[in-house]
This record gives sequence, structure tokens and C-alpha cells, in this order.
Amino acid sequence: MKPLNEEQIKEHLTHLEGWEYEDNAINTTFEFEDFKDCFGAMTRIAFEAEAQQHHPEWTNVYNKLSIYLSTHDAGGVTEKDFKLAKTIEGIITSEE
Repeated sequence: MKPLNEEQIKEHLTHLEGWEYEDNAINTTFEFEDFKDCFGAMTRIAFEAEAQQHHPEWTNVYNKLSIYLSTHDAGGVTEKDFKLAKTIEGIITSEE
């Protein structure tokens, strides 16, 4: 799988509110009501990531979840990252 160029990445990002491109990854941060809600979302994301065989780099501090997506085998951001990002968005918006 080939990495996308910066122009392609920026075009894809127009369809993902709150996501940015930096340090060779697309990233965002979500804020939840509390730790339990955040951890619940992480659990649902984990199952989907496993199904797609694509795993995010993420950090969690109390009610905040920061997610970074990059296809390490390809050396950059690929379509695979945007597919997972859209899946994550679907999970998060279904909880609101």
C-alpha cells in the first residue's frame, strides 16, 4: 500500500471534522463525559481496529482520547488510515 501525498491527505481531511495532519499521521482528540465513557469508546474502537487489522496509536488521560493514525508499513498515511478514521467517527457520533 502506497502512502498518500499531502494534497490527497488534505482532500480526505475535508471529510473528517476535527482531524489534522502532522508528523506523518492524521490525528484528533475526543473529550467524553468521564473516564468510563472514554474507555467504553476505546473498547469499541479496539474491536473495529482489530477487525480491520489496523491499530491506532492513542493516549488516554481521564476523559480525553487522542488518536494518531499512520500506516507504518507504508511509511505514511494511506487509505487504510482514513477508513479507520471514518469508522472511529461513526463510533463516536453514535454515542452522542
